[in-house]
Amino acid sequence: MSKLHNKIFSATDQRLWLLAWPLMLTNLTVPLLGLVDTAVLGHLDNPEYLGAVAVGANLFSILYWTFGFMRMGTTGLAAQAWGQRDSFAQVALLLRSLMLAVGIGLLLILFHQPLIALGLHLMNPSPSVAELAAEYASIRIWSAPAVLCQYTLVGWLIGTQYPRGPMVMLIIANGINIILDIFFVTVLGWNSRGVAMATVLAEYGATAIGFAIVLKRMPDGQTLTKELFGQLSDYLRILQVNRFIMVRTIALLLVLAFFTAQGARQGDIILAANAVLITFLLVISNALDGFANAAEALIGEAIGKGNKARFKTVFSSALRWSIWGALLLTIAFVLGGRWLISLLTDIEGVQFTAWQYLPWLWLLPFAAVWGFLLDGVFIGATRAREMQNTMLFSAIGVFLPVWWLTTGLGNHGLWLSLISLMLARAVSMGWLCWHYTRHDRWFQPH
Repeated sequence: MSKLHNKIFSATDQRLWLLAWPLMLTNLTVPLLGLVDTAVLGHLDNPEYLGAVAVGANLFSILYWTFGFMRMGTTGLAAQAWGQRDSFAQVALLLRSLMLAVGIGLLLILFHQPLIALGLHLMNPSPSVAELAAEYASIRIWSAPAVLCQYTLVGWLIGTQYPRGPMVMLIIANGINIILDIFFVTVLGWNSRGVAMATVLAEYGATAIGFAIVLKRMPDGQTLTKELFGQLSDYLRILQVNRFIMVRTIALLLVLAFFTAQGARQGDIILAANAVLITFLLVISNALDGFANAAEALIGEAIGKGNKARFKTVFSSALRWSIWGALLLTIAFVLGGRWLISLLTDIEGVQFTAWQYLPWLWLLPFAAVWGFLLDGVFIGATRAREMQNTMLFSAIGVFLPVWWLTTGLGNHGLWLSLISLMLARAVSMGWLCWHYTRHDRWFQPH
């Protein structure tokens, strides 16, 4: 019995799950924020509040995830330093990345007015939605330093294989956000403004908890020295290494912003219905990212140790469990999609429209799972240039042409374009993965 259990659930599977389940739970709390926002605003009598938060939240997804390299880049480098058991590199990376996060966050606050104005202009919502979205954005911007510090803290904790840290951080903070969300909106009647204020307070709460956890996880024997803070060239080197992730992230977020903007051009009902369905995409992404995040840490550790056999074993395990995850999500959305939509909104027009496009949601898990997993592998291997190039190919070479050719299909064409982007990422990254494995390039300097 024990041998059968070990054959089905190997030691690598057990390590993967030990890392994945806290990260999965952590990730699932992120879209819970959106679910609560959508559910609270979706039951008000005016769909403009829901549309305003959809536009404003999308704007901040672009703005903040432009600097998502603070999380992804930190994870890969921290995992490899962890694999090499290099305490100085682990602490130096953390300190320097945090300094960059605070500096970039303050710059975003300083230049927020033109950034928000440009974003709203590009998204082109209706005038009434634009006014509410601008108010939402002028509040959310104050969370910038906290959000970027969170990215760094979470990336470092994943890379050093302490996934419970991000879980504690985000579950507690998101719980606070949910309570404040309901209080501000349903009790005080602050609508989209209350949602923004709740989110800002929760972001600073998560950051404070993260600092407390990281302080307890400092490597033994590594004292705080001037050398840890490094020189200007060390900071420039971090930015240089991560510029590819930044370009890749900008390309992905522009696609999502384009998706929202095209939905907005078809009317507030389509915009709100797409916002409901995209919330489920975030659920899919964050659930499957649990395995991808675990792969980042274990792949990075394998490369840090120079262990090729370990690399292949981790990849095989992560692939198998990711496919099972995608299958379960597909079944859940096929059987309970309509019910889940009705939980988020009882506005009849939005509900009916979301039901029309529900079949696209059924396709999303298996279209997206390959790209999510391979992102984890490439991040752990710090192969950022390849991530950038495959994303640019998928966005410019596939997404935009498919959208242009299917504009006559309306919102169906928009969803077809999004599915095509995910499949293009899967094919291009999969080919690179196969090529690097066949020619033994994962462990070569790059």
